[in-house]
Amino acid sequence: MDFGGKTAISTGAASGMGLLFAQNIASYGGNVVLCDVNEAVVREKADEINAAGKGRAIGVRCDVRDYAQVCAARDKAIEAFGGIDILANFAGGTAVRMCKVDRSVYGEFPDVPIEVFDWGLDVNLKGPFYFAHAVLKQMRAQNSGLILNIGSITGMEGDGYGMEYPTAKAGLMFGLTKSIAQFGAKYNIRCVCISPGPVLTRAAMASMKTLLGRAADPQEIVDLCLFVASDKGRFINGENIMIDGGRNAMERG
Repeated sequence: MDFGGKTAISTGAASGMGLLFAQNIASYGGNVVLCDVNEAVVREKADEINAAGKGRAIGVRCDVRDYAQVCAARDKAIEAFGGIDILANFAGGTAVRMCKVDRSVYGEFPDVPIEVFDWGLDVNLKGPFYFAHAVLKQMRAQNSGLILNIGSITGMEGDGYGMEYPTAKAGLMFGLTKSIAQFGAKYNIRCVCISPGPVLTRAAMASMKTLLGRAADPQEIVDLCLFVASDKGRFINGENIMIDGGRNAMERG
């Protein structure tokens, strides 16, 4: 693959698949803008990419819940590299885990403080929506681009406790992805959602069942993202692609 001359924004890029995607794009010669609330880490990771000498990188502090910060990140990408070819919306996480909700205290969904679910909806749905709205201005002007949304098997399965996460992910997988594809077609802009099953970004994921009997290595998910973002994937548009080891095909008992 060759991403020479291409520029990608990756959110949630201080760690996990957001970072891995940025590192891979740069390894194929691309420019990357690493966005995360953890400014120190994304700057450090950008420095590491630049030191490798294959692609160029900048690290930008960005809280995806804040539209002004999203627009500032977009503007820094354009200032540094002249355009935006790929937006990869990796930032996210289940609110009850990220906000460290104690289930022994907040036993069921109605007992969890609504502020927890506000955080989850904002990060997992409004964040990608904000970024899409911001970068589509630039992509429309340059008459090209790709937005990669990151869904989840949970968007297909639901969750009776952490309800905001499947709600947000289903919104990305279907409503937002298809809508951006419809808008973008006349401007040569594609939108695709990649929806993983369990991924070994956390050890706990290993306990989730799949037909293949294992969780995915993060690189396996990123490889699919790279294919879609490359010229090899240019006919894929408006689609939600499951990469879940067959979990969605398992018998429901």
